[in-house]
Amino acid sequence: MTAGLHAGAAAAPALAGGRGNVLELDAVTKIYPSSPPVTALRGVNLTVQAGELVAVLGPSGSGKSTLLHLTGTLDRPTAGTVRVTGLDVAALTDRELAGLRATRIGFVFQQFFLAEHQTALDNVADGLLYTGTGLAERRERAREALRLVGLADRPAARPTQLSGGQRQRVAIARALAGSPAIVLADEPTGNLDSATGQSLLALFRALHQQGVTIVIITHDRAIAAAMPRQIEMLDGRILTDTGHTPPLASRSGEAAERLAGFPQAGTP
Repeated sequence: MTAGLHAGAAAAPALAGGRGNVLELDAVTKIYPSSPPVTALRGVNLTVQAGELVAVLGPSGSGKSTLLHLTGTLDRPTAGTVRVTGLDVAALTDRELAGLRATRIGFVFQQFFLAEHQTALDNVADGLLYTGTGLAERRERAREALRLVGLADRPAARPTQLSGGQRQRVAIARALAGSPAIVLADEPTGNLDSATGQSLLALFRALHQQGVTIVIITHDRAIAAAMPRQIEMLDGRILTDTGHTPPLASRSGEAAERLAGFPQAGTP
């Protein structure tokens, strides 16, 4: 197995980001076989540095969802190169790709995907099942991740006892628990009202301030406009890219210092 993708690669949820490129796409094309074939991405070049907060904007069919699938190693490109934390996705076996996803990529989806019969703590802890860590450590990391998203007081709550915004916070905590190199968020406010959506965007910005690398996929221009870097896609190509925002100088700090004054979940 490729070095660094062993079972214990994930650390406790320390959010300090490293330096350098977390994500690199070089002339990436994706063609889906059909009659006629569908070209979803057309020679896309993209680099995301550690500590960036990026919005990828585009209408349905623009290629942004395909971009998410490729960057999340859920699919492979037809041509070109995708690198996550310097690792060429094409050079990895399926098992190594699973290890990469488990230890270096966090996912947040519009639908939350929480187990209704499990507590918030167990939903977060179960996101670490494939990292090779024991139950006690998984639950410890889950408690810390819930604290980071403002839900330290709701570990025993089940999704049916939480608001939509709180459920999405649980999903974000699950993405953070393994200290991923990058968090990919697909329309994370799509199932929320506008006020709750703004609260979640504030959460993403606070996490960004603490060094988390985040890419948000959205069709909403207002959401994209609130992000430090905006990439607009159309017909499988990048139309505009406002460029790299230099990562914050301070990316270290112990857990007790993280997200001081963090916006709490409340009822949204």
